[in-house]
Amino acid sequence: MTIIDVKKNTEQRMQKSLETLKVDLSKVRTGRAHTGILDHVMVDYYGAPTNITQVANVTLIDARTIGVQPWEKKMITTIEKAIRDADLGLNPATQGEMIRVPTPPLTEERRKEMVKLVKTEGEDAKIAIRNIRRDANESLKKLVKDKACSEDDERRAQDEIQKLTDKFVSDVDKALADKEKEVLTV
Repeated sequence: MTIIDVKKNTEQRMQKSLETLKVDLSKVRTGRAHTGILDHVMVDYYGAPTNITQVANVTLIDARTIGVQPWEKKMITTIEKAIRDADLGLNPATQGEMIRVPTPPLTEERRKEMVKLVKTEGEDAKIAIRNIRRDANESLKKLVKDKACSEDDERRAQDEIQKLTDKFVSDVDKALADKEKEVLTV
């Protein structure tokens, strides 16, 4: 393991933390409908839990309504039940061969709860990034102890890792600010 390996590994892990945060934030519901809300709904498909996008076509009908069109007619009631049971606060209604999922408008109180949730997710991401920094610094100390690099090289690498940490923390802050603005927009 070299300093370059430590830095590359650290950057990759921090990038994964940021991507995980973005995925988590996409699950947070805003006032508008978007198909990503249903991405994690699992449907019982012949005894196997299956992602809803693999058993139905999920589209936007309008700004507040998601349309779910199952590929098999007999899956309609199963999909409708899965959406209800997903604890997303959604109430699907069947209309012929399509399930309409209206997204209710958010109240001011609910929006504030969503902002708190977003901030918690962001704080978790920052903690993960700081933990990755700590692991990288420990790896650098081990390299010095094993005489694989000099203390000057270690200090320079620690500075670079700190800059990387600052960059990713600011990326997290930006993602949080964007999502908070989106949630509070009526």
